[in-house]
Amino acid sequence: MSTDVTAKSPAPAPPGKSGSAAGGGLLQLMLDGLRRNMRQYGMLIALGLIVILFEVWTGGDLLLPRNVSNLVLQNSYILILAIGMMLVIIAGHIDLSVGSLTAFVGAFAAVLMVNHQVPWPVAVVLCLLMGAVAGSVQGLLIAYAGIPSFIVTLAGMLLFRGLTEILLQGQTLGPFPNGLQKIGNGFLPAVGPNTNYHNITLLLGLVMIAAVVSQEVRDRRRQQEFSLDVPPTKLFVLKLVAIIAAIVWLTMLLASYNGAPVILIILGVLVVGYGYVMRNTVFGRHIYAIGGNLPAAKLSGVKDKRVSFQVFLNMGVLAALAGLVVTSRLNAASPKAGDGFELEAIASSFIGGASMSGGVGTVLGAIIGGLVLGVLNNGMNLLSVGTDWQQVIKGLALLAAVGFDVWNKRKSGS
Repeated sequence: MSTDVTAKSPAPAPPGKSGSAAGGGLLQLMLDGLRRNMRQYGMLIALGLIVILFEVWTGGDLLLPRNVSNLVLQNSYILILAIGMMLVIIAGHIDLSVGSLTAFVGAFAAVLMVNHQVPWPVAVVLCLLMGAVAGSVQGLLIAYAGIPSFIVTLAGMLLFRGLTEILLQGQTLGPFPNGLQKIGNGFLPAVGPNTNYHNITLLLGLVMIAAVVSQEVRDRRRQQEFSLDVPPTKLFVLKLVAIIAAIVWLTMLLASYNGAPVILIILGVLVVGYGYVMRNTVFGRHIYAIGGNLPAAKLSGVKDKRVSFQVFLNMGVLAALAGLVVTSRLNAASPKAGDGFELEAIASSFIGGASMSGGVGTVLGAIIGGLVLGVLNNGMNLLSVGTDWQQVIKGLALLAAVGFDVWNKRKSGS
């Protein structure tokens, strides 16, 4: 007795549901992409929600061109420190001295330029060298003497704060030359015809769009060449559209005021440069390796001591740059400058996706984390929230970010 089995062809989909199926498919692609890249996109979405909330609560004051420009100027030095701190944390270390080193370099710059009339370009170079020396000493003690980074940088925090008091003798010292002031307060010059917008800023926006799109396309092609998972084409195009829209929006805001601040250009160079180093160079891969699994990195031939030393040397240079920026913005060096900067930089890194265990994090994530704190500070100031409640809210934001990281790890492990 035989049984005939007839394969049934699937029934055609009703014509009225093709559009909704396509829309549902795109939505499903977006959700799947968000789940796979939750660490990368989670805080970016949170930043967008925070901006929208404060824009509503402040009656539109948050995104006024003048306030956006001030937001960049006020948080520039924290963002610089956050870039270096992200590298330190990825390597599995911590640096508690960056706030005090920032103040010390500012005091050193003031003594050079105000007391000894050293030309400001020469003073800038000497200050960056001073930061490199300070970072090198700490790096030697951590990498080669084997002293934990927490202890070394805690000692450095006390040491540099004391040296700042000694240099300034407990007094504020200033003012600085106009050339240095432009680093922390200046804007790009206005050139070209009168278009009611800042022409150079518009041109920079176009260059940034071209650079970002080409980099994203290049990264996608490289991932495909190595048979790595890439987002679906529709999701990738949607991501590019969102990036272009954000750049156009920011460019038009800045161009309608005084143009792009000088420090924004410096930040852009740092983000692009360090992002390339961490993604595409051996040094960047070694930083991830020693933070992710130090024994395996050693067995693979990674010179972990040299990498750790270079990470702290780099942190010293960036702390010196942040010191120059903050003193140029305030137009004076103060013994109390840099108070709490190390905590802001560490918080920016963890909010931006760094892991306590090391080996995880991106330069862009550090910038996003710093912007989250910056928008919170600025928005709460516009709403006249007291400093006591500001500290509470920022502490809760940090706790939520780290809790999200722990939850995401457990979910991925399970």
